[in-house]
Amino acid sequence: MKKTERTMRNSFYLLLLLSLIWPWCVRGQTNDFYDDAATTVLPAPTVEVTGEIANPGRVDFSMLPLHTVACKETRMDDSVVFTGTYRYDGYSLCDILNDRIVKKANEEEFSSVIDLYVVVENDAGERSVLSWGEIYYPVHRDDIIIATRVAPIVPSRTKDIWPLPQQPKLVVGSDLVTVRNLSNPSRIIIKSFPRSFPVKHGMQPMYSPEIQVFDRDREVAVIPDYPADMPEVSIPTVFYGRGRGIHGITTFMGIPLDVLLSGNFAMTETNLKQGLFAVAAEDGYRCVFTFSEVFNRNDRQTVLLVNRGEDQHGGKFSLFPSYDFFSDRAVKAISKVYFILVDDF
Repeated sequence: MKKTERTMRNSFYLLLLLSLIWPWCVRGQTNDFYDDAATTVLPAPTVEVTGEIANPGRVDFSMLPLHTVACKETRMDDSVVFTGTYRYDGYSLCDILNDRIVKKANEEEFSSVIDLYVVVENDAGERSVLSWGEIYYPVHRDDIIIATRVAPIVPSRTKDIWPLPQQPKLVVGSDLVTVRNLSNPSRIIIKSFPRSFPVKHGMQPMYSPEIQVFDRDREVAVIPDYPADMPEVSIPTVFYGRGRGIHGITTFMGIPLDVLLSGNFAMTETNLKQGLFAVAAEDGYRCVFTFSEVFNRNDRQTVLLVNRGEDQHGGKFSLFPSYDFFSDRAVKAISKVYFILVDDF
């Protein structure tokens, strides 16, 4: 073999070797701030799905894709306490529940899935609630996962290392106070909201002059109008429905629902973990939101209560959930808001 050919061949193999080892040589010098610490593999989860579905059973994680969620974790004592920052890799509830065939208990009254909620619990008896809309309707999907791998996100100057979880974990990426993050989940239970709202198809006019607000079965407030001292918030959107498609490019103006309800519902750990609101229209259309979904977001998104005035086709009040991709939970002609805790049922 000629010397030139031998040199070219050796150069080729050298370049090939460098291409394989270079990423390891420069690890920690990339632009990704979330991968600068070793990843710990957590024990494999064992999770059963049950409730209002036709095909209950154990989750097969082997064919599901991994998703990544970065999380600044906190707990509630007398105040909110920071406990660490982590990158979690795991399986989204969107994927986990994707092939489960919903069989609603209230199917005859209301066939839509938007009044469904999901309880995730562990063998220690701890429970966290999620709305079906939180899982399947958001603009940013796959932010709710069961994590099977974790790495601390280490500050470059202080080098703080936070204690690592030891078990698989439910991680809710949109939460500000992360008390719904649940260690070692073992069951996922799908349910429809446990209250009847008689449906009146084709109701005209579609109008309710006020909203009654209930904490369980106790009326705690009536909203006949906006409080005079609350300025409206303006949110532009492309308003798009899952069934009818584009409704228009418009701007919604209203008062954040959490601001209106904050005097009646406190930011307690129990409410954050297990609280659930049902928003019902005059014609029986309804949807659910979790307490955390309304009061506990880290993305500054909100649910607006919109005053439509004397509009007879959806007045006086309607909702606009700004973080939803679809318009399905934009309830019109709202007449009632009910709050429950999932432990009550």
